[in-house]
Amino acid sequence: MKAALEFCLLFLTLQAPGVLSLSTHVAVVYPQDPVLRMGSNLTASCWVHPDLGVHANSLFWTLNGHQLPSSLYKVLSPSNLSVTLVGLNASRQTSGDNLVCHNHKGHILAGSCLYVGMPPEKPVNLTCWSRNTKDLTCSWSPGGKGETNISTQYKLKYKLRWYGTEKECKDYSHTQPYSCSITQDLHLFTPYEIWVEASNQLGRATSDVIILDILDVVTTDPPSGVTVSRVGQLEDQLSVRWEAPPALKDFLFKAKYQIRYRLEESQDWKVMNDVGNQTSCRLAGLRAGTVYFVQVRCNPVGIYGSRKAGIWSEWSHPTAASTPHSERLMSCDSKSSGDSNSTLRRELKQFLGWVKKHAYGCSSMSMKLYDQWRVDMQKSPKTRNQVLQGDKS
Repeated sequence: MKAALEFCLLFLTLQAPGVLSLSTHVAVVYPQDPVLRMGSNLTASCWVHPDLGVHANSLFWTLNGHQLPSSLYKVLSPSNLSVTLVGLNASRQTSGDNLVCHNHKGHILAGSCLYVGMPPEKPVNLTCWSRNTKDLTCSWSPGGKGETNISTQYKLKYKLRWYGTEKECKDYSHTQPYSCSITQDLHLFTPYEIWVEASNQLGRATSDVIILDILDVVTTDPPSGVTVSRVGQLEDQLSVRWEAPPALKDFLFKAKYQIRYRLEESQDWKVMNDVGNQTSCRLAGLRAGTVYFVQVRCNPVGIYGSRKAGIWSEWSHPTAASTPHSERLMSCDSKSSGDSNSTLRRELKQFLGWVKKHAYGCSSMSMKLYDQWRVDMQKSPKTRNQVLQGDKS
């Protein structure tokens, strides 16, 4: 704001070479560069040097280039004209609103910058996370309706809970507003107290203090090496494999994973939450001859024995694969094709009901049960009927 004030004063305060000495102002507007609350009233005056030979009643005022009506003026003396502004709105320019005094020819004599806004409210939504325990990044939001319309400074403060001294975060983000990263002198196994202070020329406010241990807010990179492949000629399955995040390979932790997948022509993702800590999973019940996009993410649970869950990573880049086309639906005999479709639909409907009850998910046990069911379905019609009847029970 200091630079803006100096620019405003330099631009609006003029001198008259040949009339007065270079160190003497032609005119002065008072007050200079005031900071005001929204809704405030302001009376400003323009004093003109008597040697200029300009009478106050020949002057006029503009605000941001728009001439103000003479009904707002008052002649205080032959060389002094005031203007009164009522119920000021928030500044429309970050460098301040320009209140300028002109002579009768429209030449600028002097001016002032008005900064109209509100004091900050308590910052909210203070949240912190640590990427691979290498930093501690926090973000927050301005309180109330948002920004104050005047320059407001936000400082992220922190200290070790029991014996630390207060410090300020230095690495503020230039790309993500209201965030800062602590990257040096980090302490594990020790709680931090963290808060945000907001201040401007109209007041200050402080957020609630949050207490956290870095190990409880660890996030990591998405799993690497994600591959999706067919499971033989099974038209309704795909196999997904991935590797643990390399940045955490030397840490003591038990990761858990999530998978989400969608049809190529859809934007709706289906999420599988019961993947656990394994690094492979088989998706079942898919549509034959269809392209699927698959993503995986990681939660580094229990790093160095932490009792709290970590924070989910971003999703991995989408990996695509297609299921095989179904050969059971292809037949030259329309009658037999209809019978085959009817049988397949009946069997598939019965299996889907069974798998929801007994074996939904990515566990190895559920996949073994599913594979056994498919083997039974490929037996002779007599045996298959026995299996279907057994499932009904």
